[in-house]
Amino acid sequence: MANILVVDDEMGIRELLSEILGDEGHAVTLAENAQQARQARAAGAPDLVLLDIWMPDTDGVTLLKEWQRDGLLTMPVIMMSGHATIDTAVEATRIGAMNFLEKPIAMQKLLKAVQAGLSRAQEAVRAPVLASRPVMPAPVEETSFGQAQVTQQPVAHNLGMARAVNGDNPIFNLSFDLPLREARDAFERMYFEHHLGREGGSMTRVAEKTGLERTHLYRKLKQLGVEPGKLSKKNQA
Repeated sequence: MANILVVDDEMGIRELLSEILGDEGHAVTLAENAQQARQARAAGAPDLVLLDIWMPDTDGVTLLKEWQRDGLLTMPVIMMSGHATIDTAVEATRIGAMNFLEKPIAMQKLLKAVQAGLSRAQEAVRAPVLASRPVMPAPVEETSFGQAQVTQQPVAHNLGMARAVNGDNPIFNLSFDLPLREARDAFERMYFEHHLGREGGSMTRVAEKTGLERTHLYRKLKQLGVEPGKLSKKNQA
């Protein structure tokens, strides 16, 4: 789940984007003009911004320049417009926008652009973390025979989360030093891996357990890099 700011003066556009992104599990903040967008940005940097170009008080390109000038352009920004020229789109990209969507926006194009923006943001956050943090040793897991064995986990998990197993109930100790988005992704990854393991990789049963629709579940697992097939084979072994 990501925190996404949608800035558009058209109520219908705001409501439509909010519904689509909400169905994808994202938290959406709405702003109908540049002033509300400034207030939302002052309250905290969102994970991504969808910014309309033509607005009555201050246009999106001017707001983008303002954020860049003040050092507030720390999140991916996707520009939107139904009337912008190629020159306007190029200018927005030069200032710092990562993408431009033409209205009416097709849902698949929207979701693809949002996913690309969030992936870029995660890479930007993860790069300095990977460079500066030492890799934690793999946690030790107690078997039913009282013998200790090393639990092999991906490096990304070791960076932020230690795992101990007590019977059928995993206990997770999450590092509070991680950025919120990375800590959230780490928890969700372990959460879904746990349920996939318990249900033998059955997407139907995992969807029932987690309360998600299968389509949303597939997208969430793909976003987190969780492969149900591998977990199912590991559980059968």
